[in-house]
Amino acid sequence: MTIIAADYEKTDIGTIQIAPEVIEIIAGMATVEVPGVAGMSGGFAGGIAELLGRKNMSKGVKVDVGQREAAIDVSIVIEFGTRIPEVASGVQQNVKHAIESMTGLSVVQVNVHIHDVIFKGAEKVEEVEASPNRVK
Repeated sequence: MTIIAADYEKTDIGTIQIAPEVIEIIAGMATVEVPGVAGMSGGFAGGIAELLGRKNMSKGVKVDVGQREAAIDVSIVIEFGTRIPEVASGVQQNVKHAIESMTGLSVVQVNVHIHDVIFKGAEKVEEVEASPNRVK
C-alpha cells in the first residue's frame, strides 16, 4: 500500500509517513485495554475465533488509511457475562482516541466484530485437563 504524505506531515526537511501496520498495532493495543475484551480474534476470512496473546497486536485489526482519515475494523473475543454493547462502545472510543492522539489522523469509523465469547475460568480448566499427572 502506497501512502501519500498529507500536507501537515510535510516539513522543511522532509515528510512523515505512518505505515498502516503501526496504526494496526495502536488499534490492537487500545482494544485489549478495554475491560471485557478477552483478546483479539485472528479470523476475518474464516470466522473462526482464535484467542491471541499480546505477541502480535495487529492480528484481528484491518485498517484503511487515507491522507487524513482512517477506518478501522477490529475483531474481538469478549468475556462471558459482559455487556456486549458497552464493551463494543468502549472499544470504539478507546481506539478512536488512541489513533487520533498518536497519529493526528481523523478516525471516521471503528467497526467492532465480536467473533467469540470465552469463559473466564476456561483457560485454567484446560490447563488442569491437559496435565499428564492425574494423581498427585
